[in-house]
Amino acid sequence: MDTFKAITERRSIKHYDPDHIISSAEVKRLMELALLSPTSFNMQNWRFVVVSNAKTKQAIRKAAWNQAQCSEASIVILLCADLDAHKDPERYWANAAKETRDALVPMITSFYEDKPQLRNDEAMRSIGIAAQTLMLGAKAMGYDSCPMIGFDTKKVGEIIDLPKNHLIGMMLTIGKAIKPANQRGGQLTFKQVVFNESFSHQ
Repeated sequence: MDTFKAITERRSIKHYDPDHIISSAEVKRLMELALLSPTSFNMQNWRFVVVSNAKTKQAIRKAAWNQAQCSEASIVILLCADLDAHKDPERYWANAAKETRDALVPMITSFYEDKPQLRNDEAMRSIGIAAQTLMLGAKAMGYDSCPMIGFDTKKVGEIIDLPKNHLIGMMLTIGKAIKPANQRGGQLTFKQVVFNESFSHQ
């Protein structure tokens, strides 16, 4: 699918065919696309938990105030992040030229160490970029998706055995739509959100 078409047609879908199975090859391809998402310093701080087991999806649905898409979608992806990803930074530049490694690796730890808010902000940025990659990738593959924050992060963390010093940024449901999204609720005008050079110029 053309990128412009995928962006235009991507909508948040709430109703999926509960009997449709996304193949393991398709899931692998989708996640391979997610791994190409950019991160600061190539830190790759996102972590993805792909859930297809019906019992686990049902438990997540319960922790998401019984939203049906959690159990009816083919897969549920929990987009998480490792808040300690800045540690052991050599691994992110193992294949780079020595000059690049020598320049970047020492910067990573010093940039994030003792800055928990920055690490949290960076995690959310990385998760947001990866989420859009996943949603557009799913659309290009003929699937639909729904980004979600409406769930109890503590309970879902327990369900997926979220490790220490990790967070859950959002959840994506992905599957085969059986009902289209509602009409768009209302878009702000171009002039209300796009400014040239500064906020004082339209």
